[in-house]
Amino acid sequence: MTTHVLAGDIGGTKTNLALYALEGGGGLSLVRESSFPSTQYAGLEDVIADFHSKEADVVIAAGAFGIAGPVLDGRVEATNLPWKVDTSNVRQAIGGGQVRLMNDLEATAYGALFLPAEETLTLNAGKPWRGNCAVIAAGTGLGQAFLFWDGQGYRPVATEGGHVDFPPRNDKEVALLHFLTKQHNGRVSYERVLSGPGLVSIFNFLRQALQRPVTEVLQVRLQTEDAAAVIGEAGVTGSCRTCEEAVDLFISLYGAQAGNLALTVMSVGGVYIGGGIVTKLLPKMTDGGFMRSFTDKGRFSQLLQDMPVRVILNPKAAQVGAAHAARTLVDQG
Repeated sequence: MTTHVLAGDIGGTKTNLALYALEGGGGLSLVRESSFPSTQYAGLEDVIADFHSKEADVVIAAGAFGIAGPVLDGRVEATNLPWKVDTSNVRQAIGGGQVRLMNDLEATAYGALFLPAEETLTLNAGKPWRGNCAVIAAGTGLGQAFLFWDGQGYRPVATEGGHVDFPPRNDKEVALLHFLTKQHNGRVSYERVLSGPGLVSIFNFLRQALQRPVTEVLQVRLQTEDAAAVIGEAGVTGSCRTCEEAVDLFISLYGAQAGNLALTVMSVGGVYIGGGIVTKLLPKMTDGGFMRSFTDKGRFSQLLQDMPVRVILNPKAAQVGAAHAARTLVDQG
């Protein structure tokens, strides 16, 4: 009889669920996956019921779910949803199997271990050691996690490091901090600059505080389309010099914080860069600016230069990580 596990990636906009069949040797085979509009459901249990109704005869041995927010004692209040997710309720929803709730970046971190080489892009080959790995991902917010090497294997660990204070490195960034302080009640976290909304804030800083020029055509697009996407596209193509400056600063800040995380967790095993924004800015990610900021750590620059750095290209890395976490529950009995 085939053993099945359920994996989920829960976000404020959509919830992705996937059913996997366990294979020998630690493998997983995708059976079916679906995406659901999160805000149209009262909770994760309702989404699971909708998904599972199509194959009610399938027994789910275990489930694991990545959710944006801190998971404490088997419970989490989703950051961008009015959901309170509880392990016991989810266990009942899947039919009694074991359940693990994970922070979304914790799931992404674990998923990175199982991605084939073609689903990552190497920014720095480095000199990898058996040791911790760091994961950072800018999207709607800024997620950070790491993989703890316990001597025999990796254990994913969640953090809320995206909410640390934003530390400017030069006069321009000091001016950016002052600009944002007025907008955020005196306190600016790194997420305020390193996220989709953060890219827009950087652009507004350049336009309003530094008086950088913006064409009328672009101003119209910014009001009628996704502003972060417009700025990113124009910055990558070079069609707007102010957008290009915004993207360059964003990439520099991304590299700096990735380096901070790498030092914090001593990620000599490597650093993974994820998030929906990064894949759209790949030409800028690979032009050297990210790695210059990443390695600009004074006496520890060589340590950073020796760390492998890879971009995660698979947008379903969190789902993959949740699936393997669910498999671990089965293997542990």
